[in-house]
Amino acid sequence: MARLDTYDQWKSSMSGSDVDRIRHERLEAEARYNHALTALDQTIVNLGGRPLSREDFDRLAAALIVFLQQITAFVESSDRQIGGDIGARLERLQQAVASSTAELRTQVNVMHRALAAVGPAKRSASTSPASSNQSAVSDQSTIHHQSTIGSQQSALSDHRYLAFEDQFRGSAESVQARVRDYVPIFHGRTGVVDLGCGRGELLAALKTAGIEARGVDTNAQMVAVAREQGLAVSHHDALGYLRSVADESIGGVIATQVVEHLEPAYLVQLLDTSAQKMRPGAPIVLETINPACWLAFFSSYIRDITHVRPVHPETLQYLLRVSGFERVELRYSAPVPDHIKMQTVDLPAAILSSPEPQAVALARVAHAINANAAVLNNLMFTHLDYAAVA
Repeated sequence: MARLDTYDQWKSSMSGSDVDRIRHERLEAEARYNHALTALDQTIVNLGGRPLSREDFDRLAAALIVFLQQITAFVESSDRQIGGDIGARLERLQQAVASSTAELRTQVNVMHRALAAVGPAKRSASTSPASSNQSAVSDQSTIHHQSTIGSQQSALSDHRYLAFEDQFRGSAESVQARVRDYVPIFHGRTGVVDLGCGRGELLAALKTAGIEARGVDTNAQMVAVAREQGLAVSHHDALGYLRSVADESIGGVIATQVVEHLEPAYLVQLLDTSAQKMRPGAPIVLETINPACWLAFFSSYIRDITHVRPVHPETLQYLLRVSGFERVELRYSAPVPDHIKMQTVDLPAAILSSPEPQAVALARVAHAINANAAVLNNLMFTHLDYAAVA
C-alpha cells in the first residue's frame, strides 16, 4: 500500500507532456554520452602510445572529464525514464485491477441475490397443499394481471434486477434517506399502499413513523427482501391489486420510480383505478426520473433497460388531473451539484466599467457565454427526479 501511495504522489506530479519530456531528455543525454565517448576514444587514439606530454595530458583529462559528466547525465535521464515506464505500467495495472474489482463486485452481488432466492423457493416448494392453495387464491388471482411492470422486468430475472437496483439505485439506507421526505404527507393516514415498493425502503420509513402501509411488487426477490424486514408486502401486479380491493378503502398511494416502467394505457388505467379505490381526500405521490433534465435522462433513465418511456412532469400532472385528482403540484428533488453545471465567467469590475473597445468586446463575450450557460443549465442540469403530489 505504501508503494501505491508513493506512486500516486508521483503520478499526481506527472503529466503526458512530462513523460514525453523525460524521454526526449534521455535521448539527448544518450547522444551527448556517445559523442563524449567518441571524443575520448579519438583522443586516446591520437596519442599513439607515446609518452604523455603536458599538452597530451591536458587534452586527455579534458576529454575524460566531459565523458564522466555525460555518464552522470545519461544515467540520471535513464533512471527517470525507467521510473516513468514503471509508473505507466503501474497505472495500467491499477486500472486493470479497478476494472476487475468492479466486475467482481457485480458478479458477487448477483450470486448473493441468486443464492438468497434459493431459500424462499425451497420454502415455497415444501409448503403444504392447503397453504399453497390458499396462497394461490390470494396471490394468483391478481398476480401478473395486465402486468406491464412484470413484463418489462422479465428482461432481467428477479434476482438480477434486484442486484441491478443494489448497484445503481444505491443502498437501502441511501434510498430510505431520499424517500423519507414523503412520509409527512401520509401522517394520520391508514391503509397506505406503496405500489412497486421494491426492497421496502419507503415502507420501512412509514413503519418507523407509525403509519400503517402495505407494499405491492411483481419482483419476487424484492418482495422476499422486504418481507425479511417484517414489512407487509404482496407479490401482485399494481393494477390487479388495486382492482382487488374495495372502493374508497385506500388511505393513500405512493409509487416511487415506477411510472417510467409503464405503458401509457396501463398508466392511465392505474390512475383511474387509484382515484376509484382511494378515500376522499387521500393523497397520492408519484415520483419518477425527470426527463426534462437531460443529465437525468441520459444517465439514470436510459441505463435501466426495463424502462418503457419517460414521463414529462407536466404530462404526469395533466394525467392526474384528468383522472379526477385535485391540487396537483410538482415537487423537484435531487438537484444537480453546482460543480457539474456549466460555469459562468466573472469579469473584474474594472473591465465591466471600462469604455475601452477591448474591454467592451470582452464584456459582451462574457455576457453571451453566461447567457448560454444559463440556458444549458436549465435544460441539462436541473433536478434528477420529481414527484407529482395530489
